[in-house]
Amino acid sequence: MTTVREPAVALPGDWSRLGATVVGPDTNVAVLAPEATRVQVCLLDDDGSEDRVDLVDQRNLVWFGRIPGVGAGQRYGLRVHGPWRPEEGLRHNPAKLLVDPYARAITGGLRYHPAVFGHHRPDLQHPGNDLHRDDRDSAPYVPTAVVVDDHFDWGDDAPPRVRWSNTVLYELNVRGFTMRHPAVPEQLRGTFAGLAHPAVVEYLLDLGVTTVELMPVHQFVDEPHLAALGLHNYWGYNTLGFFAPHAGYSSSGSRGQQVTEFKAMVRALHAAGLEVVLDVVYNHTAEQGRDGPTLSWRGLANVHYYRLGRNRRDYVDYTGCGNTLDVRHPRTLQMVTDSLRYWVTEMHVDGFRFDLAAALARSMHDVDMLGTFVAVIQQDPVLREVKLIAEPWDIGPGGYQVGGFPHLWTEWNDRFRDTVRDFWRGHADGVRDLAQRVSGSSDLYAADGRRPFASINFVTAHDGFTLRDLVSYGERHNEANLADDGHPDNRSANYGAEGPTDDPDVLAVRRRQMANLLTTLLLSTGVPMLTAGDEIGRTQQGNNNAYCQDNEISWLDWESAAAWADLTSLVRRLLRLRAEHPVFRQRHFFVGQPAVEGGRKDVAWFSDAGEEMSDAQWWDPQRRTLGLFLAGDAIRSRNPDGSRVTDASFLLWLHADREPVPVRLPDAGSWAESYEVLVDTGRPSREGRRIRAGETVEMPGRSCLLLRADEPGWAAG
Repeated sequence: MTTVREPAVALPGDWSRLGATVVGPDTNVAVLAPEATRVQVCLLDDDGSEDRVDLVDQRNLVWFGRIPGVGAGQRYGLRVHGPWRPEEGLRHNPAKLLVDPYARAITGGLRYHPAVFGHHRPDLQHPGNDLHRDDRDSAPYVPTAVVVDDHFDWGDDAPPRVRWSNTVLYELNVRGFTMRHPAVPEQLRGTFAGLAHPAVVEYLLDLGVTTVELMPVHQFVDEPHLAALGLHNYWGYNTLGFFAPHAGYSSSGSRGQQVTEFKAMVRALHAAGLEVVLDVVYNHTAEQGRDGPTLSWRGLANVHYYRLGRNRRDYVDYTGCGNTLDVRHPRTLQMVTDSLRYWVTEMHVDGFRFDLAAALARSMHDVDMLGTFVAVIQQDPVLREVKLIAEPWDIGPGGYQVGGFPHLWTEWNDRFRDTVRDFWRGHADGVRDLAQRVSGSSDLYAADGRRPFASINFVTAHDGFTLRDLVSYGERHNEANLADDGHPDNRSANYGAEGPTDDPDVLAVRRRQMANLLTTLLLSTGVPMLTAGDEIGRTQQGNNNAYCQDNEISWLDWESAAAWADLTSLVRRLLRLRAEHPVFRQRHFFVGQPAVEGGRKDVAWFSDAGEEMSDAQWWDPQRRTLGLFLAGDAIRSRNPDGSRVTDASFLLWLHADREPVPVRLPDAGSWAESYEVLVDTGRPSREGRRIRAGETVEMPGRSCLLLRADEPGWAAG
């Protein structure tokens, strides 16, 4: 039974900084609650007692006040009194203990008791009636905010500021990346401290990535349907706090220690030269639709924070998660931008990947790249200086916006993913689209003056098959989710057996296809994104929607990494080639013409006959072989001193047919006299050999061949 002490009244304070801010020996609290009639800050003790303090001052729709003697580590919640008129979108309920939307730390778990819902819900199996208010106290069942002191000794920390053209993204889950890592102490596994462990940092550096993209680390909770099934949200796309690092990723505690641990992780990664980008979910919250729990925003300012339908009871859902944040509203937009700036200025992160970014760019209903959200980000002096990555779609009408975001933004390019998958599994309509994708997708990004690095190239991501599963399963196998979920169109192939097999021929082609996909990804123009574990053969056992699998299905199996040493070594070699050779990191689109008079074309495309592609060959739907020559003396970038960037030249062959093909190297002439074999996914034994111009080389079925031109000043040592 909760003990409630007589309410006190807060002292005059500051309305301008929302949330709980330590001011000397006191804490200032400011909360947006425009329609509220009374707002109480509830100070919570570990013995279950609750001191309620009334905020009595109001200004600019904010309730605020200073609470004497309250400092860092204090747990608190909010109770908001006001009208209960769901048909008008007003859902105030003082029986529900609310999390401060600006909380810097959140502690405690969420238990789905009927009391966590603002409306009457007889049990968790029935949605109940959202018009009838439930007056049961939710305090015993919900997480609570924590007052945090932001002080941290950053020392000489500085952002690495890796140029986009030099960036290699590595998408990982904080928990899953180290849960089974043998070099990470057990008590640190699955935590921010575990990710900062020297063995982990060394691995990332040795692999050759520049930027870790962390799947959601904002405080998140399980969805009600997962709790009912005994499953847990693993990915983190169910946000409860936009300012709070997820307490479940802290090894040191949840009363503010998670904030310090996150900062220490960033400092360690920065010291190694690695950037930190956050996958952020500002398109929806954990409160879901009208049948969802009342945890924070709904009980404070429902009509301001959410997009509501014509029937104000209902929520507009462009996200598939029950609600959509209304960033058209100035105070909601302020919350999002305040959060983003907080993570840059206080937590020192280097950028963001915006989940379902099209939902944020909608104005009235349509996606509007001249709308408020995009405009504010573009002009913000803090946010315009960091990496901005859009997932350029949502599930609403007109939500697919690949190629549509403005300057400063880069985009997940699913056209690259689909084209490369289709080419290597033999389902492509010729090679025209492949040429566009590997050369930077100028058809998507060049018209408005964007650069090749606007394209975030990827073959796999957290959502979908892993690389190993992409070549091992023809269908999804999501039985562990206890639901028929996951996308049915995976553009995958199993090459003769569904899932695990002992057939050596099947295993050989799968391994070669993994090498082909990685080679294509890492040598293409644009910014490559690797999914953690693909380089060590990670499998999810055919699950293409493992968002609720917080277990060995999702966690990286480091003990089996040795069996995939050849694949890991290939990734290291390719990333070193990419880092060493600007010809693979073009900052301008190819034009198929020389950069200087009398020089070679910046890119030339070849058929297997060793001749430049004809129009008929470009339109041949059966063509499965393509060569491209990248001229190191035709790069259109300049060095800081104004001189032109020059490099070695390379010839890359991609052959997706199952049968071998003889390819003839171009005659010397404008190209090269001879070549060194750097990568041969079909016959690795040929690597290191030299081949003269005009010779014919047999490429095994489904293979890549990368050759470096022997030119003055670029002979291999």
